[in-house]
Order: sequence, then structure tokens, then C-alpha cells
Amino acid sequence: MFRFIVLLLLTIFGFQQLEAAPPFVFRNNMPLTRIGKNLEIYTDKTNKLDINAVTKAPFTSPDENVPNLQITPYTHWVRFTITNESDLRELLLEVEYPTIDDITLFERQPDGSYKTTHLGEFTSYSNRPVDHQNYIFPLALHPNTTRQYYLRVVAGEQLQLPIFVGTRDQVMEKNDYRELIFGLYIGVILAMSCYNLFLYISTRDISYLTYVSYNIFVGLTQATLQGYTFRFIYPGSPWMAQHATVLVPIVNGLTALWFIQQFLLTKQYYKTGHKLINILIALYVGCFVPSLLDMYIVAQIWVQVVVGIAALSVLYISARMSLMGYSSARFFLIAWSIFLLSVLVFVLRNANVLPYNEFTYYALQIGSAMEALLLSFALAYKINLFKAEALQASQENERLVREQNIILEDKVHKRTEELQTSNEELNIAMKNLKDAQTQLVEREKMASLGQLTAGIAHEINNPINFVTSNIKPLKLDIQDIKTLLEKYDALPQSQDIHGALQDIAAFKEEIDIDYIHDEISSLIKGIEDGATRTSEIVKGLRTFSRLDESELKSVDLHEGLDSTLVLLKNNIPPNVKVVREYGSLPKIECYAGKMNQVFMNILTNAFNAIKTNNKDREEMVTITTREDNGLALISIKDTGPGMTEKVKEKIFDPFFTTKDVGEGTGLGLSIVFSIIEKHSGRIEVITAPDKGAEFIIYLPMSVTAHAS
Repeated sequence: MFRFIVLLLLTIFGFQQLEAAPPFVFRNNMPLTRIGKNLEIYTDKTNKLDINAVTKAPFTSPDENVPNLQITPYTHWVRFTITNESDLRELLLEVEYPTIDDITLFERQPDGSYKTTHLGEFTSYSNRPVDHQNYIFPLALHPNTTRQYYLRVVAGEQLQLPIFVGTRDQVMEKNDYRELIFGLYIGVILAMSCYNLFLYISTRDISYLTYVSYNIFVGLTQATLQGYTFRFIYPGSPWMAQHATVLVPIVNGLTALWFIQQFLLTKQYYKTGHKLINILIALYVGCFVPSLLDMYIVAQIWVQVVVGIAALSVLYISARMSLMGYSSARFFLIAWSIFLLSVLVFVLRNANVLPYNEFTYYALQIGSAMEALLLSFALAYKINLFKAEALQASQENERLVREQNIILEDKVHKRTEELQTSNEELNIAMKNLKDAQTQLVEREKMASLGQLTAGIAHEINNPINFVTSNIKPLKLDIQDIKTLLEKYDALPQSQDIHGALQDIAAFKEEIDIDYIHDEISSLIKGIEDGATRTSEIVKGLRTFSRLDESELKSVDLHEGLDSTLVLLKNNIPPNVKVVREYGSLPKIECYAGKMNQVFMNILTNAFNAIKTNNKDREEMVTITTREDNGLALISIKDTGPGMTEKVKEKIFDPFFTTKDVGEGTGLGLSIVFSIIEKHSGRIEVITAPDKGAEFIIYLPMSVTAHAS
């Protein structure tokens, strides 16, 4: 008896499984109809069967209005029969699931052959007989005719088969309605994106820009799932159509997690949640690997698992931060909960727990749009929160500023007193510094004056000594002549005049009157030469000092150079030859006395440098003048020991000297530089060790004209 009952149940079950689904009958005025109850399905796990082999396979009825085939790597065959009892000669078959990779319709002809129509994401969009993202097949079916059809379906993602049969107008009307709803959804997404982009431009808060990115990819995800991206963005790229259902959700998840981190400020307020989101980001990034390696089913499952974990994790983080009192987390929790509820409806529909109807079809779009609106409100509230915090901070800052002002005023008063005291001390220090500077400059002048005085004393002493040594013999000669004249005056008026004249003649021979005449002429000539030389020295001193020319005046630089050499004659070493190579140089406007001081300092340095060099060889100091590009050029070149580059860089610095302690002040060339700068000129130095030194001075022809 037990065996009989078991056999009976198996027989009943087998008959139920093998019982063919009834044909779908289309009649006049019949609405667009979903034919899930009229389908039979067979899963080819070998993926190798053709239409002839499949016709003999054991099909089963799914007993579902929308068959759910899940995510499998297999080929699914769908068999159905349509009987046309209407007056129409054409019907449309629509598979309302636009992400199927490969779908082919086999239409059995009266002669037993099959007509095939091949569509899907593996095929270019341009091959579709009807311009729509859903798979629509025109069926040429005459009235009162019955025909059998097969659909071969391959999908790497979640697969459902909502199949409709109706007239062209019915299919288009339904799809127009669907596109209107989707257009409203995209309008909400774009409006929220533009609004938050404006907020980002106004506030420069990066969370608004991240939200815009997240919002755009949410819209792209929905457009991809609805097939709009393949239809409008990449109709000629089957590869992109196949991979977009994975790649776009991955990027959508990444932008969502980055936005959540920035919006909830998890790094500052909830570091554990921040680390958890970083782990989720790493998992999302890992989804790229199987997708790009064409492990499509693995990628789909990985993405769905990561999406589920991320959804629950974000819900937990937002709930935890909401309990912590973070007000923005409350807005986010509400928005995210509504979105997750819509995702739950979508998943339950795919699992056949909820029916495939208008509500479950639009649930994800409704939830996504509401999330976008609520998050935009939350971001707007965030601005108000920032304003309130800014106002509170401003008031607190104002209080602190008032308190600080009192403290600062007291400190400023004390600091002012300290500054006044410091200013007085600084003025005293400045006065002392100026006095010291004046003393140093005067010291340099006195040092130069000492050298000048020694030279002048030596030069004047020679002619004066010549005059002094000539005076005594001249006085003796004059005394002899005076004695001779007195003898003539004492001639007797007697007859013995002849004897007196003989005495006078004897006296003339005694004093050698001819020699006295010659000697007197020579002595007078020596005195005259000494007086002339003294006059020249005095004239040179007058030219050098220019005591009568303290203002700007046109002068001959050659006179200044010559007078300087006259006064420095005693300082010129005996083995030095001074060469004057004067060119054609007109008078220039300058401070003559100061320019002579420049020549004095440079020439003195040249002579002193040569004294320290080898004294056995002949040295030269060459003075060259000429006009160079509208400027007066004066070159003073010596054959002394020269200078290193390090010394050359410092020679114009005040107090720098290469002389021994007590021999120089280090101000000579510093004064030279300031005088030339006062004349709006410049000075260049060409030197090298054992190559001598050349100082080249460039002066404008007119200081006044150059300054203007």
C-alpha cells in the first residue's frame, strides 16, 4: 500500500511537471497582457544545445506571472504558444528586462523551420527592430493562427522575465508612461544636483560636490538598469553595455561612501565608523577586479554582497551617530532608511516574494528620488547649522574681542611707554653713531691730509733750502761789492789818486770781482727757480683743494689728476713710472674737490700696493682718460700684486682694510664709492692675484642732466 501511494504521488507530480502550459489567446480589444502563466522554461546547463535539441527537452511551467531565474551561468530556454483570434495581423512581444546579455527569438514556421531574431547587450543597439531599450519583437501572426515560439536567454546578472503581448499602440503607450515617470525621476536628480552644485560654489564645502557626484551616479545606475544608457550613451558598445551594470553601481557605491564620510564627519566624530567605511571602500574597489577580468557572474555576486553589507553598515553608523546627538545624522538616517526600504522592495520583487507590479517596478526610483530630496534638505539644514554655529562663534568672538581690547589697551599703553623710552635711547645711540661716523670720516681726512702735508713739506723744502743756501754767499758777495764801492767813495781828493786806484785794483783781484758777478747771477737764478717751484706747488695745492669751487661746476679732470700727482710726488716710489694717456675729454660737471679726493685715494692705494711688491723691477701706474658712450671714463691701472676675488668683493665696505693695524682706517675706498655714487656714476674693478689692479670710473658729463 505504501509503495502504491508513493508511486501515485510521483505519477501525479510527474504529470504536473510534464503538463504543457496552455497557449496564450489574443482576442479583439484585449489589453496588454503579461503571459508568465503561459510560459515553459528549460535550463541548459551545458550551454551547448541548439533549437532542434531543445524542442525535445523536458520543459516545465514556472507557475509564476514573472519567472525569476536568479543569477546563473546557464542558458535558459522559454517556450510559449500564441493564438491570434483577433482581426490584427501583427502583435508585439516585449521582454521588459533591458539588461539581458543575449536574447534570441525562434519563430516556428509552417514548414517546420525557425525564423530567428537576435537581440541583447551582446549585440549592437542598431540591430533592434523597435527603437526601445526593452526587447520588443514584432510577431507576424495572421488571424485565427497559432504559432509556437522559443526564447533563448543568457544573462550574467539577476534575470527576470516579465513578458508582454499586445498591439503596437498598447506597448508604446505603456512605455511612454514608463519614460514619463523616469523623466520626472531624472528631473528630480538633476535639479538636486544643480542646487547642490550651486551650494558648493557658494560655500566651497567639498561634501556638496561629493553629493552631486553621488547623485549623478545614482541617476546613472537607474538609467543603466532601465537600459537608457545603452540606448542613448553607448549604443555601439556591447562591451560597455554588458559591464555597466557592474561598473556604474561600483562607482555609485564609492561616491556614496565618500559622501557619507564627509557629510557625517565620521573622521572627527566617529572614527570607528570612519574606519568601517574605509573597509567598505576597499571592498568596492575590489569589485573592479572580477569585472575587468570578465568574471561577470562573480562580479555581480560580489557587488550584491558588498551592497548589502554597506547598506546595513551605513544604517548602523548613521543610527549610532544620531544617538550620539549629531543632528545631521538624523536627517541622513531618515533618508537612508527610506532608500533601503525601496531597495528591500526591489530585492523582494526579484526574489518573487513581492509581485511584479507598478509599485515594485517604480519602488527603487521612488526611494532614490526621496533620498535625494531628503539629503538635499539635510545639506541645506547643514548650512543653517553652520550659520547658527558661526553666529554663536561670532558672538563669542565679539565678547573675547571686547575683553582682549581692554587687555590690549593696557598692554599698548605700557608698550608705548617702553617704545618711547627705547626711542629716546635709540636717538641717543643714533647721535653717538653719527658722531662716531663723523669722527671716522674726519680721521680719514686727517690721514689723507697728513700724507698730503708730508708731500707738500718735502716739495716746498727743496726750493726753500736752495733759496736759503744762496742767501749767505749772496750776502757776502754784496758785502764785497759794497766794500769796493766804499773804496771808490773814499778816493782822496789829493794828487795820490793813482796809488788809491792801485789799492782798489788789488782789492778787486783779491775778491775776484768777475767771479762775484757770475756768482750773483747764478744765485739770483737759483732763488728765482726756487720761488717758481714754490709757486707751482702752491698752485697745485689750490687746484687740488678747490677751496673756491664747493658747488657743481664744469672742470677739466686732467687738471685735477695733474695736481694730485704734484702733491703725491713724494709718495711715488723711485721704481714707479707714471704714464699719462689722456684722451680728448671735455669739461664735465662735478664736485671738483671731491673728485680730486677720489683720485688721491685711488692713486695713494696704487703707490702703497706697489711699495709692498718687488722693489727691484720697474713698475707702472697708467692713467687713461677718454669719452665712452657719452660718459667720461677715467682708468687708473697699476702693476702691483693685485687682489683675490674675496678681497675684491669687500674693498668698498666701510672699515675693510688689508693694511696692518694702525696703518689704515678702511674708509678710503668707501668714501670713493659714495662720491662716485653722488655723481650718478659707477666704478668697476678689474684685478687678479699678481696681475695688478685697474679702477675704472664712469661719470656722466652732467650730474644735473643725468639726475633729471
